[in-house]
Order: sequence, then C-alpha cells, then structure tokens
Amino acid sequence: MSDILASAADFLKESVAPHANVMDQDREALRVALSGLCDRGLMALRRPAQYGGPDLGEAEFRAFQEMVARTSGSLAFLQTQHQSAVSLIAKGENEDLKQRYLPLMGDGQKLVGIGFSQLRRPGPPLLRAERVDGGYVLEGEVPWITGFGFYAEVLVGASLPDGVAVFGIVPFVPSDGIRFGDVMRLAAMESPQTVSANLESFFVPDSQVSFTKPSGWIHENDLINITIQGFFAIGCALAGLDVLARAAERRPAEFLMDAHRQLGAEVLECRAAMVRAQDSSTEDMTTEEKLQVRAWAIDLAVRCAHAGVAASSGAANSIHHDAQRVYREALVYTVSAQTTPIMKATLERLARRGR
Repeated sequence: MSDILASAADFLKESVAPHANVMDQDREALRVALSGLCDRGLMALRRPAQYGGPDLGEAEFRAFQEMVARTSGSLAFLQTQHQSAVSLIAKGENEDLKQRYLPLMGDGQKLVGIGFSQLRRPGPPLLRAERVDGGYVLEGEVPWITGFGFYAEVLVGASLPDGVAVFGIVPFVPSDGIRFGDVMRLAAMESPQTVSANLESFFVPDSQVSFTKPSGWIHENDLINITIQGFFAIGCALAGLDVLARAAERRPAEFLMDAHRQLGAEVLECRAAMVRAQDSSTEDMTTEEKLQVRAWAIDLAVRCAHAGVAASSGAANSIHHDAQRVYREALVYTVSAQTTPIMKATLERLARRGR
C-alpha cells in the first residue's frame, strides 16, 4: 500500500468510521470529515505532477474510492464530485484555467463540484449554451448538483445548438442569473446537499471554460467507463460485510460466519472482474460482459447490505444503525451514473435469480 493510501486508511479508520452515522445526517459533521481530506492533501489524487500531483494511478485511485465508500457513503459521494472536477479540468484545453485552479484544488483552497448528468438525457437539452463575444451564455436547468454549501464553484456542461457540449466553471452560490432549489430530501446521502440550479442568460467568459466535447461524448464516455462506479458498490458491499462481521462477534454462530465467508469470496471475485474490465481493451472484454460485471457489483452491494440488516435483527431498523445506513447507501450505488444498458443488465440479473 502506498503512503497516500496508508494515510487515507488511517484517517478513515480513526476519524471517519466512528462518526459515519452522524455524518449521514449532519452536514457539519460531514464538513469536518471533508476538511480532514483537504488537510491531508487527499482531494486531488488524479492531479498531474506539474500542478502539484500526486497523479495517483488508476488502480490506487479506485482503491481509494472503494475505501471511502466502505467507510462513509456521504463522504464518498461528496468528495468524488471534486475529484472528478480535478480530473476533467486537468484533461481540459484551458491551460490558464489549469494554472489558476489545479494547484489550489488539493487542500481545500478551491473546491469545485460537477453538474453535467443532464447531458445524458434524451430530448431537448436542459442546459443550453450560445456562443457570444468572449464566452458563452447559458440558459436552462441543471437538475442535480451535489455539494451545496461545501463547494464554492461547479463545473457544468451545456449543449450548443449543434450538440457540442461546453464545460465551464460557474458559482455554486446564489448569483445574478443563477438560482438554486431547496436541498433535496433524499433517502440516503442527504447531508452532502444536492440541489438543482436554474441559469438565466448567465455569461461564462472564455477564461472559465475548461473544454468542449463533441456531440454524444457523454454516451461514448459511459461505454468506456461502465465499471468505474462499480468500485463504490464494492466498497458498499464490504461495508455490509463489516456489519455482518460485527454481528458475528456479538453472537458467535457458524451460519453468520458462513454467510460472511461466502459473500466475501464473491466480492473479491467481482472486484477482480471489475479490475480486468477497467484495464481491458474492447477486444479483451465485450461491452455486454462489462455490463454484467457492473450489474454483479450492484447486486452484491444490495445483498451484502441486506445481510448486514438480517444479521443485526430489529436494531437495523434504527436510523442510527450502521446496517440501516449501508442498506440505504446500496440504493444510491444501484442508480449512480446509471445508463439504460446498466439498468437493463441490473434488472435482468435480478429477474433471473429464480426461486
């Protein structure tokens, strides 16, 4: 394990895990955990070396995301917004913006969310862009942005009339031309504060535009990254197994340990398949095979979380119990970055289980 992952593991074990249930309900407790990641330089792990590094490799970064998801779904959900913004800006076309932002994105000086899932939606674009002198004018809605009150800015994606997507950084605080909805009531991970945004003739100067992408880019990107979100589901599955293990410690019973061993072995098998899928070329693993691996990870997250509930008995019905939190987190990982093919693969896996 690298020094970075070791530092993250120590912080998550000592400072986050004991407070995960509180953080799930209390945004100020979550803010403390987010600050802890910032203080340890863990918020820009894919940042290139020339902007401050550490430019963590793919395998280590996915291990980090799995580790956070295993500890706290709310923290995993919140921090990954900013980690994604770092990666996207680093790969962008605006060198001046990179110089201004990236050196400040690892320790909390600049925290940026993301808001471009609307690009996946069929039909007329929800957020439209028009080219004008010196930049773009944005008009429309961003239905989901997470991190309100935590992040000062957000990288949004808007569609030009020809379908090209423009990605620019806008304020994540009420401003002239930007209004935000109320914080959404969610069954899980509500404390990271998800809102919608409405933009009215909002001007984004070229200096704040990170990059553009061709029409249909997000759908092609989804095909490449089918299994990436599955590592969060694996973290959730491991969290369910942790609950099951604690129940077995309190009530030593062979059937509890048998369930833990069987599910644990399956989680390791699924994780290995996801690593192969993420590392493989299209020739090595088909798109359909990758979809099946993603559906498997989702299924495991729910089954392991459910096992934690069953092993905890009636106590699991308490909103303050680990089993209850992890079970609700499995819901989120079921639908995170969901595409129609992922939905189809998930439902087909559930339907063929039989009796």
